[in-house]
Amino acid sequence: MLRYCPKIPGWEAVIRRWLVKLFTVFVLTGALAGCGGGGSSSPTPTPSPTVTASASPTPTPTPTANTATVILDGGPSALSTGKNGYTAFNEPYVTVTLCAPGSTTNCQTIEHVILDTGSVGLRVLQPVLNASLLAALPEETDSSGNAVGECYQYVSSYAFGSVRLANFQIAGETVANMPIQVIADTGAFSNVPNSCSSGGGTNTATIQDLGANAIIGIGSTAPDCGTLCQAAGTNAGAIYYDCPTSGCATTIARTAATTAPFEQLPNPVAAFASDNNGTIITLPAVAQAGVATLTGSITFGIGTQTNNSLNAANVLELTTSTSRSGPGLVTATYNGKTLPYSYFDTGSSVYYFIDNTITVCTQGVWENFYCPTSSLALSPTAAGTNNVTASGAFTLYNPTSLAGTVTVAPGLGIDTASIGEQSENETFAFGIPFYFGRTVYTAIEGTTAGGVAGPYVAF
Repeated sequence: MLRYCPKIPGWEAVIRRWLVKLFTVFVLTGALAGCGGGGSSSPTPTPSPTVTASASPTPTPTPTANTATVILDGGPSALSTGKNGYTAFNEPYVTVTLCAPGSTTNCQTIEHVILDTGSVGLRVLQPVLNASLLAALPEETDSSGNAVGECYQYVSSYAFGSVRLANFQIAGETVANMPIQVIADTGAFSNVPNSCSSGGGTNTATIQDLGANAIIGIGSTAPDCGTLCQAAGTNAGAIYYDCPTSGCATTIARTAATTAPFEQLPNPVAAFASDNNGTIITLPAVAQAGVATLTGSITFGIGTQTNNSLNAANVLELTTSTSRSGPGLVTATYNGKTLPYSYFDTGSSVYYFIDNTITVCTQGVWENFYCPTSSLALSPTAAGTNNVTASGAFTLYNPTSLAGTVTVAPGLGIDTASIGEQSENETFAFGIPFYFGRTVYTAIEGTTAGGVAGPYVAF
């Protein structure tokens, strides 16, 4: 088990978040049950000029402010507090605002929200929410009039809590009455259902568990579970529950709409009124020595405004929610081996792959990381379902020389076999270091983004 260390990354949290990707990868292969995602609604098109009765054109609406700041740093102050405290590493964060439905004053700005292209939905830790806002966020209810709960099942951990409605904002983009998961909520949600916890692992319930105040999933599908959750009792990565005051036990079906009335947690981007077909993440390059902080941006929409045109040399179409292998995947090739369950993911803090020829660190905080004696030029490639192939080449570095003040560093990798994931010998995870020095587009399934049908990743 990896260890926490003051001023050094908390790799238990890093790996737990990465393992949810593995859970999704095996959604329909039979190795594990995951959440397939998938969209059932089309995005609202950008408003076009209309003609009035007097033949005077209606002015085109002012474009929405569609760009937000992405920062990588040591994480929220509470993360490094207490005996389990640690400093975040290679974590991309954004800031969001939540308001009580119907109110413009009962609001809270939440910083250090992990930006994750490998999951879907906004999940906030209950202790992070101030009391007045929490009390004003209505619980989503089911056909029995009972509150709705959700279990988000990881391979080695899980998150359980209520589903509540909030008005959501990031940059100038908003969604009214959007379902969010409040992790570790109280009352009827105090006791985790056996069907949630029986999968094993630990309960994600604190900032130290998550590595952030919240996590916002903006992946390639529109709702967080899609058709898998449209029938009760389905073994999916997201499980919804009927929660009377006595507690949550019975699983329920939830529809996959990404417009009101919502039932499943939506991809917040897919729920925007416009700029809802994808995202563009731009981060600066990082030198081998690493840096204390890094600032970039996320732009919402692809080809919807003058600042988000599709301008990429490589457009790799991704597997969809109806694929047997699950959504959001590409096929990587590394050392001559085909790896069909590979993906690009800002929520993975490093590269994850298997290479038995590279030395692995065996002790200290960097245990299970690759520790080459000198820098190695590696040349994985990635191919989309459209047979477009692109280079994912990078230089692998030894992490042991990094200073303790560094919270952002390129070219690091974890040996998935050494953390007990030998079964992942068909996966290459292009984590956040792949995004350094690049502009990367992610288009959502069921949309057309920049004239190209999603889902795709482009760079």
